[in-house]
Amino acid sequence: MTIVTSSAPAEIHAPNRPRRITPGRILLILTLTLGLAATLLPFVWMLLGAFKTNAEIMRRPVTWWPQAPTMDNFRAWFVDFDMSRYFFNSVFLALVAVATTLLFCSMVGWALAKLEFPGKRVLIGVVLSTMFVPGIVTLIPTFVLVANFNMVGTYWGMILPGMVGAFGVFLMRQFMLEIPDSLLDAARIDGAGEFRIFGGIVMPLCRAPLATLAIFTFMGSWNGFLWPLIVAQRESLYTLPVALALYTSPTGDKGAEFGLQMAGSVLIIVPVLLVFIAMQKHFVQGIAMTGIK
Repeated sequence: MTIVTSSAPAEIHAPNRPRRITPGRILLILTLTLGLAATLLPFVWMLLGAFKTNAEIMRRPVTWWPQAPTMDNFRAWFVDFDMSRYFFNSVFLALVAVATTLLFCSMVGWALAKLEFPGKRVLIGVVLSTMFVPGIVTLIPTFVLVANFNMVGTYWGMILPGMVGAFGVFLMRQFMLEIPDSLLDAARIDGAGEFRIFGGIVMPLCRAPLATLAIFTFMGSWNGFLWPLIVAQRESLYTLPVALALYTSPTGDKGAEFGLQMAGSVLIIVPVLLVFIAMQKHFVQGIAMTGIK
């Protein structure tokens, strides 16, 4: 009895050839290196300057590393100023902005993507056209509207104008267009209503764009300066950027305190970095899957 065994042909791997170093590749690496250095150097200077005194920052010649590191700049924010209140305002406004934006933008995006109604195309065009209007153009009309409703100097006046945005609607609509209609029709045949389909099927499928929109919204609200500055009008409503600008400007209470300003900037940046690092995977997926990469 003869047993014939057949073995799979051995896989042939192409040799890993090192990439040729061409003048174009060298130029690309140098350009990227210079761009990275130009981006990181201000942040490094800010981080190191936060541990310096104002006199050391102004000293010439410039020294990068603090000669006598101090925490006085950070301590001043929590002792001399109501840092906890400013931090609460920033966190509260950012979380409310994220929650309302995710809810309303996803609902509007769902309607524009999967529901049919008269004037749908016109409405889509209007929503997209607002993306090309600079925010500064609508600043005064929005403030007048908020003032007419007696919301100046309140949380509502700072929250309502940012509860929904054209970019968020566009982002969610683009992703929801890719959801198969057959899946939604099968749910309707099983007796599911539109709200059940939206909450139980569509939203779980939209984790990536929701995470992307959450990051954009959080960063926009956290870094917002002009609108909170105009609407707050009292110290108890100041956010971190507003407090940083008012208390560290040359005409502010502390004068040109650069060490204090850099320490405040570090405190503002850290939460944004943590949010981005925690959600960067979903952020990249959301950008790639919605076709705006």
